[in-house]
Amino acid sequence: MSSRRLTLCADDFAQSPAISQGILDLLQAGRLSATSVMTQSPHWPGMAAPLSELQQQADIGLHFNLTHDFANGPQLIKPLSHWLLLSQLRQLPYQALLDSLLRQIDLFSQHLGRLPDFIDGHQHVHALPVVRDALFAAIALRWPAGQRPYLRAPDHLGHPGDSRLKAVVLQAVCRGFAQAASQHGLVCNRWFAGLYALQAEAGFATLMQQWLQACPDGGLMMCHPGLPADDASDPIAAARAVEYGYLGSTVFADACRAAGIELGKFSN
Repeated sequence: MSSRRLTLCADDFAQSPAISQGILDLLQAGRLSATSVMTQSPHWPGMAAPLSELQQQADIGLHFNLTHDFANGPQLIKPLSHWLLLSQLRQLPYQALLDSLLRQIDLFSQHLGRLPDFIDGHQHVHALPVVRDALFAAIALRWPAGQRPYLRAPDHLGHPGDSRLKAVVLQAVCRGFAQAASQHGLVCNRWFAGLYALQAEAGFATLMQQWLQACPDGGLMMCHPGLPADDASDPIAAARAVEYGYLGSTVFADACRAAGIELGKFSN
C-alpha cells in the first residue's frame, strides 16, 4: 500500500495548561504534525518556548478566536450564533475584525519570533463571510511579498463524522471560502475531516479509523486533545481526554500503519 500524507492538527493550544501540555506530549511523540494557537490566552507567553522547540517537526499556526472569552483585556468576543447570523447578512464590523486579526497575529509573532505557518479559526469563524475578507487583508498587511500562510478550508469537508446536520451547516456557512482564498493567491487544504460531536461517548477511535481510511494524500484533519482536567470552563474537556489517550496509544499508531497514513507537515 502506498503511503498518504496527513496533517493532523490539534486545535486550541494555549487555551489552558492541560490542553497545551497534552498537545506538547503528542507532538513530542510524533502523534501530531500541527497545532494552532489561541494567542489571546494569558497562558500563551509561557507556553511559546516549549512549543518553539517543536517547530521543525510540526506546523504552528494561529487559531483565530472570536468566541472564547479569556477575560484579560479588550477582545472582540461574541457567541458563535452572533457571528453565524450576521456573517450571512454581511453585517459584521470589517475594521474591528481586521484589527482583531492583526492583534492576534502580532501576539503570535511577539512570542514565537515569526509569523504563523497557517491560519484556522476557533469554531471555524475565519471562514465566515466578511471575516474572510478581513483575513485576506490581514495576511496582505503582515506577510512579506512571496510568503503566505496556508489556510484551513472547512468547506472542503470530506467526511461528516457522526453528525451530517453539523456538517451541512458548516459547509453552508463557509461556502466559497476556498475559492475566495485561491483568488487571493492563498493555498488551502483540498480535504478536511475531524468534525464530530466532541462528546466522550462519541466513539472517537472508530471515527478516526474511518477518517484515516477516507483521507487522500495531502489531507488535513483537526483534533482537540488535552490532558484529563476538571475544567468547568471547557465543555469538551471529557472528549479531549479521550482523544489524548487514543492518539498517544499504540492502537492509533497501528491504525495509521494499516491505512498507509504518514503524519507530516502540510505540503502544497
